[in-house]
Amino acid sequence: MTAGPIVVKIGGSTLGSHDTTLKDLVTLQQQGQKVVVVHGGGNVISQWMQRQGIPPRFVDGLRVTDAASLEIVVAVLTGLINKELVSTLHQLGGRAIGISGIDGGMLEARIANPELGLVGEINQVNGDPLQAILEGGFIPMIAPLARHCDDGSENAGSALNINGDTVAGELAHALAAERLIFLTDVEGILDGSNRLISRLDQRRANILFQSGVVRGGMIPKLSACLRALERSPVANIVDGRNPDALLDCLRGVSTGTTIIGTSIIGGG
Repeated sequence: MTAGPIVVKIGGSTLGSHDTTLKDLVTLQQQGQKVVVVHGGGNVISQWMQRQGIPPRFVDGLRVTDAASLEIVVAVLTGLINKELVSTLHQLGGRAIGISGIDGGMLEARIANPELGLVGEINQVNGDPLQAILEGGFIPMIAPLARHCDDGSENAGSALNINGDTVAGELAHALAAERLIFLTDVEGILDGSNRLISRLDQRRANILFQSGVVRGGMIPKLSACLRALERSPVANIVDGRNPDALLDCLRGVSTGTTIIGTSIIGGG
C-alpha cells in the first residue's frame, strides 16, 4: 500500500513577505512528494465583511456565517485567495489546480450548530477528485467549502462555510495522510503558562483539549489533529512565518508542536 499524501493547511495570516511556504510546496512537488493543500483566508474575509458593514463574529474559533456573509466567504475563498495562490505557485515553477470542497462532490456537510449559521459539519468525504489531481501531477489547492447534503431541508444542495482546519483534518483522515501539518501564525500549542508544548502523544493531546487550556482558533486545529491521528501517524502545528518552516518540519527540525499517534507510540 502506498503512503498517503501530506496534507498542509496554510492560513492567510501566515502568507507574508518572509513566508516561504509556497516555495517549499514547489520544492516538495519537484521532489515527487504528493501534497494536498487547504488554505484559509479568515483575515481577508473579515476585511471584506467590514467593508460591507457586517461585523465578524466567532464562537469557539468558528466564524458565524449568515447568508450575506456566505456570499463574501465564497467569493473571497474560491475567487480572490484561491486563484492568487494557484497563480503564485505556477509563477514559482509549481503545478496546481484550485478547487473547493464543493467541486467533484468532495465534501458533503450539514448544519450541526444553528448558532453558527451556514457553517457545515462534514459528514462525507469523496477523495476521488483529489486522487485524480495528484495522479495528474498537480497540487490540489482547496478552498474550505462544502455542499449541503440532500436531506430535504431548505439548505439542501447549497454551499456551506467550513472551517479550514476542520477540512484539513477530515481530508487527512480520509486519505490516510502520511502527515498533517498546520502552518499558522503562532509558535504552536501553548500550556497554561503560555509555554510551547513541543511534543504530545494522542492521549495527552486529548486531555489538553478537554481541559480548556486550548482556546480560540487553536481549538479547531487540535481537534483536526486528533481526527487525522485516527489514521495518520503524526500531526504538526508550526509557525509558518519562519523561513523554510514546512521543509524544516519534514526534516524533523520543527520548532512547533508535534503530536504523535497512539499507533506510533505502541509500535516504538
